[in-house]
Amino acid sequence: MKILLVDDHIVVREGIRRLLADLGEVELHEASSGEEALASFRTLAPDLIVLDLNLAGIGGLELLRRLMTEDDKARVVVFSMHAEPLYAARALRLGARGYVSKSAGADELITAVMRVGEGGRYVEREIASALAFTQLSAEDPLQQLTMREIEILRLLGEGNSLAEIAQTIGIAYKTVANTCSIIKNKLGVGRTADLIRVSMEMK
Repeated sequence: MKILLVDDHIVVREGIRRLLADLGEVELHEASSGEEALASFRTLAPDLIVLDLNLAGIGGLELLRRLMTEDDKARVVVFSMHAEPLYAARALRLGARGYVSKSAGADELITAVMRVGEGGRYVEREIASALAFTQLSAEDPLQQLTMREIEILRLLGEGNSLAEIAQTIGIAYKTVANTCSIIKNKLGVGRTADLIRVSMEMK
């Protein structure tokens, strides 16, 4: 099985590499950014992708959307620091077939990789329970944000200026500024500083 590991931390990639190497006949490749992952996906045609959501440049959710647009049968296991149902629900809606938090045990990730590699689906037990018993309200302002709005909010929380966000995502500065205004209206806040606070709380 050909696996592409996408994570911007080399220590994490090395740990996953050692873990998955024990599965037997596995061909492992690595990418440290969304851009690199897209290029590798196109040239390598991996059987499975292990994807972190916190990536520089193209964020994990946006990368997931692009991967599924190019191949709606792509098998993706999200391996993220985010154990909140909000992130898991969004990733699964975008097409991820597995979701495991980095706080889970190694067995969870191995099980997810094996299950998804065989064509199935797998969500970490605790996250699956949270999704089953936590009904995400449509009245929650965060639920009203689009994927692009979530991405801009994340980049704001990482200390990026509007100009830097525009360059990172590849859109016009005015589009970023207008999107920030839309996010403020949806969340009921008036200042960019409030958006940054919300972004930090999301983490």
